[in-house]
Amino acid sequence: MREIGVGLLGLGNVGAGVVRLLADNEKAIEARLGAKLVIKAAAVRDVDRERRVDVDPAILTTDVDGISARDDIEIVCELIGGVTKARDLVLGAIAKRKQIVTANKALLAVHGDEIYAAAERAGVDIYYEAAVCGGIPIIRTLREGLASDRIESIAGIVNGTSNFIVTAMAKGGREFSEVLAEAQEQGYAEADPTLDIGGGDAAHKLAILAMLSFDCRVDLDKIYVEGIESLEAIDYQMAKDFGFVIKPLALGRRYPEGIDLRVHPTMIPASWLLADVPDTKNALYVNSYALGASMYYGAGAGMMPTAMSVVSDLIEVARNICAGVTGSKPMRSQQSLESREILPIEKVETRYYLRFSVEDRPGVLGQLTTVLGAHGISISELLQRGERGPNAQVSVIAFTHKTQEGRLRAALSAIDSTALTSAPTMTIRLAS
Repeated sequence: MREIGVGLLGLGNVGAGVVRLLADNEKAIEARLGAKLVIKAAAVRDVDRERRVDVDPAILTTDVDGISARDDIEIVCELIGGVTKARDLVLGAIAKRKQIVTANKALLAVHGDEIYAAAERAGVDIYYEAAVCGGIPIIRTLREGLASDRIESIAGIVNGTSNFIVTAMAKGGREFSEVLAEAQEQGYAEADPTLDIGGGDAAHKLAILAMLSFDCRVDLDKIYVEGIESLEAIDYQMAKDFGFVIKPLALGRRYPEGIDLRVHPTMIPASWLLADVPDTKNALYVNSYALGASMYYGAGAGMMPTAMSVVSDLIEVARNICAGVTGSKPMRSQQSLESREILPIEKVETRYYLRFSVEDRPGVLGQLTTVLGAHGISISELLQRGERGPNAQVSVIAFTHKTQEGRLRAALSAIDSTALTSAPTMTIRLAS
């Protein structure tokens, strides 16, 4: 039986899962593929380090650059993460006509155009199912299952760490710092959680999803990104009182004038399917012309779910190798992608939740509504929360009708620049 050699760049949690899955499912994979996937080499920093999986020491090497030069390796599987070194390694492997499998969403979000184009020129495959939503086969769904459809919008929970935090805060009325510490203790959040809680990780994934969904090139720097770190217990309570749930969403929508791409906490109706996505789970809600609404749910991270997606890619690339068709059917031809404007956040139109921090005194509500009205912003709900009394600090909660973000920002700038509020106004967008 033919052997197809695989070179692993990195042997951390996901790499260990790949080794385990290939060993545990060896016979089933051979039956489905008609060939054997064999790990010929695995590049690591320290060959003597204890690992989470038994591996033949003979395949371990510290020569990460040398793997793509080996004649017995046909597929290079990049699992080291990061951007700069990973880019150099992947481009180097493509130049040597190696097929590529990667789980690196940051690499593809930042350098995707260059890498896809290089793969297309070289006639090699590049697969990346594990880069978005871990074990959920969302890349294949967008690339194949919905290939005959036209996707109008996507909305997803694509970062498990931030979803764990907002779920815990909503359930227990706890504050952000406490829940973040718990997430770090349980291994859901890194020691430096900035990419997760700040929305950067979700933006990387949204860039990939948008490219596949809307057939366009995506400039990562133009995606609007807002994190969850400013949310407080009162915001979750207000959401619940009005029939909403706060979720960290990655949003994309097709408009005639461009593409709306943004990452931020969003109030969504409690009746929505996305509202029930718990803890570290991921989900993507897709609205398309022919199928209508559909949702894809599952484990968005973790050793085995992510490794499963990597191995699925290895099998698919190996099938192409056996059939002699590598590079002949790229996921998305770079030549077919459009250059479309990503709409600035100021042009977005939606409803908003506003929380003003003010002193409890006569005339405050009138002054707030006067400024909002002067900027063309209509209020649908208005209430005050907090202990009343002279000089007491209270929260004024407002829900707006649909309005343009630029108009709202101008109004809040006028309000917060005066002594009317004691802290910047909290703003949460509502699903529209």
